[in-house]
Amino acid sequence: MPCKARVLVPLALAVAVSLSALGAGAALGAPPIEPGMDFGLNHRPVCPPVPQALRCHSEVVTDASGKPLATTSYTSGYGPADLAGAYKYTEPAGATWAWNGQTIAIVDAYDNPNAEADLAVYRTRFGLPPCTSANVCFRKADQRGGTAYPAGNVGWGREIALDLDMASAVCPLCKILLVEADTNSFANLAAAVDRAVVLGATVVSNSYGAPEFNGEASLESHYNHPGTAITVSSGDSGYGVQYPAASQYVTAVGGTKLTKATATARGWSETAWSGAGSGCSGYIPKPLWQIDTATCGRRTVADVAAVADPATGVAVYDSYGSTGGANWYVFGGTSVAAPIVAGIYGLAANAASVTYGAYPYAHASSLFDVTSGSNGRCTTSPKTAVKAYLCTAGAGYDGPTGLGTPNGVLGF
Repeated sequence: MPCKARVLVPLALAVAVSLSALGAGAALGAPPIEPGMDFGLNHRPVCPPVPQALRCHSEVVTDASGKPLATTSYTSGYGPADLAGAYKYTEPAGATWAWNGQTIAIVDAYDNPNAEADLAVYRTRFGLPPCTSANVCFRKADQRGGTAYPAGNVGWGREIALDLDMASAVCPLCKILLVEADTNSFANLAAAVDRAVVLGATVVSNSYGAPEFNGEASLESHYNHPGTAITVSSGDSGYGVQYPAASQYVTAVGGTKLTKATATARGWSETAWSGAGSGCSGYIPKPLWQIDTATCGRRTVADVAAVADPATGVAVYDSYGSTGGANWYVFGGTSVAAPIVAGIYGLAANAASVTYGAYPYAHASSLFDVTSGSNGRCTTSPKTAVKAYLCTAGAGYDGPTGLGTPNGVLGF
């Protein structure tokens, strides 16, 4: 389902990016785009909805016709330094490889055959240490732990590139394990999560979901891995609950619009992103560790949040399915937020003591509270007005942004 907000891309920006996508920007002297600027709002889902299957939760910035905007070099979208500045964690200095003992697993469907090579381009561009199969930092496996990789898929391939880049951006000294499910079915992606844990992941990032359904509780065992931090994106269709974000065994990650605010002490500001999923589960019981309000007697989504609005999106490098060498994109969606929070868990190196999504609730003061913005309408009459927190950000816990966004690693 496309995002609700649509705003025309500024003309000068559209011209500059379009020329660069054709390989002509440099030759014609197109003005550079400031990295991290609010560059325009046309975007579309990377993975279209599929009946009885899971969809990846990423949105790619497009031109007015819906074609993904791509450039031959990095020109726009937040990079690692931006994320570190916004969320107040410390990036390791230098490019020396030294594993911090944590392994972030990225679980997605289908194959991106260029995943390792593209990750190398991203990490080199931003001065991050190499993470390759040769230095035993990067590993790719199928859902059985082998090398019989599934069929390729451009949409899910872009999701893979996004997830790998975001995990790298936040925790460049974490090892990365990419587990590719055979398809985007519930059974295969759930099996891939189990495999990631068997293969030694301390953190597992999942950037996919589907609207809740009767019977989703039968999948709960696949996300039940105490001692492994599991993050799940909350969805990109606005107010409404998706699974597996609704699982009682995961950290459900909502989304924000992240903008620079130099006049503030933090230097950044956030509001709830209109596309972030949230709400009260229809099927999953409320975990004992979740503290929000008695209004929702079952599992409430989300727990925490990070940047997700494509209008303040992140830079991603992906050559699979691209032509002409224009491989730099800007992505949004809660698929951005989930691996960012997975990276924060990796930086905290605390997964062994993590019991599901409980840790942030005991350390909410170590998060940035997001107090404005909405992702839809969740009240139908004055009698239900108390449920407004499910779709409207406010002080303390709320649905779209949960307890808030990372402020260093102490909340994780």
